[in-house]
Amino acid sequence: MNSVLKAACCACLLSSSPAFAQADPERNLPLWEIGLGGAALSTPAYPGADERVSRVLVFPNVVYRGKVLRADRSGIAARLFSSDRAELDVGFAGALPSDSDEVDERDGMPDLGPLVEFGPRLKLRLADLGGKRRLRLELPLRAVIEARGGLHGRGTTFEPRLAYEMAGERRRWTLEANVSAVLGDRKINRHFYEVAPQYATASRPAYAADSGLLLTRLGLFGSRYVNEDLRLFGYLRFESYKGTANRESPLHVKDSGVSGGLGLLWTFKRSAARARGTATVDPSL
Repeated sequence: MNSVLKAACCACLLSSSPAFAQADPERNLPLWEIGLGGAALSTPAYPGADERVSRVLVFPNVVYRGKVLRADRSGIAARLFSSDRAELDVGFAGALPSDSDEVDERDGMPDLGPLVEFGPRLKLRLADLGGKRRLRLELPLRAVIEARGGLHGRGTTFEPRLAYEMAGERRRWTLEANVSAVLGDRKINRHFYEVAPQYATASRPAYAADSGLLLTRLGLFGSRYVNEDLRLFGYLRFESYKGTANRESPLHVKDSGVSGGLGLLWTFKRSAARARGTATVDPSL
């Protein structure tokens, strides 16, 4: 699933996480920062769709560097455990809504509302490659909730992700490349791919979805500071839907999809208080 809805509720748009380090660089950084962000995004309406969803978003740019509660490039999370090599938190992600009347294959079916994902994530530092280059593994397990006419449970996803990240001096630029696979239970796959009998047509037969692979993904994310208060960022992501559990669904019409976005973050207020730090997070990445 795409995860760009988190742009509207945290300081950055993508699933890009800070790396681990043995030093404690956060002690000299503000405890919190506040600003505004804006971005233009484009993504498939859902995995395997032919139509796209494009949005221009304006959102709060909030950073909070508490020992437990965190709001940063990694999203909004409560850190439960942290060491030099591992970190466990509970956080949020999400996906943009899609109107069925704008998607030919779903015409006459219920809209796909915005999705909020919530659950634990284990982050492991696999290797420090020197020169501000690191390799990490993330293992997020998320419960998915649809916010459309109330809140409705839509199943569970698991997305193991391997990421390579690097940064320039004094955090002037950052770059991350990652590869991941998204696995879903039967309930979330039904949300995207099932065709109930009452929605079946001559060109869209009824279909019962199965649990299993939703997609595999290659992603690239980068950012660069223009000055102390302004940062540009962008991402590009390629998704493959070949070999997925529900490729025979009449709603699965494409074997690949591309997402992308560009944006700007502006910080206009910082706290005088300094972050206490935990000797684990390196804000240079």
